[in-house]
Amino acid sequence: MPILYADYSNINYEEMALSIGVKSKHIPAIIKSFFEETNTTLKALEEAIKLMDYDKIKSLAHAIKGSSGNIKFNEIFEMAKEMEQEATKKSINFDYAGYMRAIKKSISTIAL
Repeated sequence: MPILYADYSNINYEEMALSIGVKSKHIPAIIKSFFEETNTTLKALEEAIKLMDYDKIKSLAHAIKGSSGNIKFNEIFEMAKEMEQEATKKSINFDYAGYMRAIKKSISTIAL
């Protein structure tokens, strides 16, 4: 799968709420929580990638995959899923840093 670049700047709160089964008034708090938690996770992921700590990369990618999947940020989910799978295989030729940058770029488009 290629690296994906997602633009989440125009999130429709009504559609998102319907797709995840909550009231739209809760979406801003859910997005804020995702943003804060994922930024912390990405900092740890960046360090794990520098060290090529496959177990840590796998764990952190799994966390991003889960939280992004829960709120239907599908492109982030897919990239984190692929990163997790490659770290599980301890793939040395996978572009972990490129995927992390793409995930960060996608998250940066989220309007809080």
